[in-house]
Amino acid sequence: MRRVTLFLNGSPKNRKMVAVYGTLSNLLSVASSKLGIKATNVYNGKVLFVCEGEPFIDPQTDSKPPEGLLGFHTDWLTLNVGGRYFTTTGSTLVNKEPDGMLAHMFKDKGQDHRGAFLIDQSPEYFEPILKYLGHGQLIVNDGINLLGVLEEARFFGIYSLIEHLEVAIKNSQPLENHSPISQKEFVRFLLATPTKSELRCQGLNFSGADLSRLGLRYINFKMANLSCCNLARTNLCCANLEQADPSGSVLDCANLQGIKMLCSNAERASLKLCNSEDPSGLKANLEGANLKGVDMEGSQMTGINLRVATLKNNCNLRGTTLAGTDLENCDLSGCDLQEANLRGAVFEEMLTPLHMSQSVR
Repeated sequence: MRRVTLFLNGSPKNRKMVAVYGTLSNLLSVASSKLGIKATNVYNGKVLFVCEGEPFIDPQTDSKPPEGLLGFHTDWLTLNVGGRYFTTTGSTLVNKEPDGMLAHMFKDKGQDHRGAFLIDQSPEYFEPILKYLGHGQLIVNDGINLLGVLEEARFFGIYSLIEHLEVAIKNSQPLENHSPISQKEFVRFLLATPTKSELRCQGLNFSGADLSRLGLRYINFKMANLSCCNLARTNLCCANLEQADPSGSVLDCANLQGIKMLCSNAERASLKLCNSEDPSGLKANLEGANLKGVDMEGSQMTGINLRVATLKNNCNLRGTTLAGTDLENCDLSGCDLQEANLRGAVFEEMLTPLHMSQSVR
């Protein structure tokens, strides 16, 4: 138990000596009884002043509240932030950032019925800012978005806190995982996607994955890494592999009807016995693709677009059906075209002379 002297807020004479048993609620209860008020706040200067919620009134300044925050540098004040009340001191609000917005915003700020300064911001994001101003440590409760606190700190001009928050946000980000996606992960991804939703796999890393015999129709693999994948007997009808990298992959017996492989890198890929011929007239587009060393033996490539594609360096086109194919500006140097069907193909401006054996049809 301690005995303390209480003064009514703003009065240097109206005082009572009371016994206190250690808790603030007990002190307020005793103060209410002795001073005949409903005490809600205690201001601790050289002595204790009690009030019903109004701002502190220094009895040495003609009983008038100081104008603006500068008069509160050593005094307690109450803030109403988005409906939640915070009690702090003026010095806490200005010491770390005396030139910040928070240090200057009280001069013209309105006050509610309890005399608390009104601040129309989020109390959840303001609380860690107030803690930081009080003791210089960034403490954020679980579930509070650091990005929200960062925006509040920027709003109030607490620049030293902004640096702490940016570091904390960076450290809280999960490490980027560049490891390839496994077949199990991808199948789970496929099953979780509604059938009518577009599945986008742009830029993902599937390197070395076994995606054989899967139905991958209409999936967007633009700029994805599909190098050394097993795509044998996979249905890639109308899939988008634009600028993708399926180099070294096995696509034997795959369905390539309507596939888009513009500017893709399929060097050394195996496309044996693939089918891109669509009775409805939907044509595969491999324009500008790198097909160096590709093995297309026995594939049905009727009507596909190979304009500006590169098929040199021992590309195997033996027995391939390329009837009606657009080979404009295509490089076929060194390719094996035995038994290939090139009826109706376009050969304008071939980059190298085309030498066909008698068996080419």
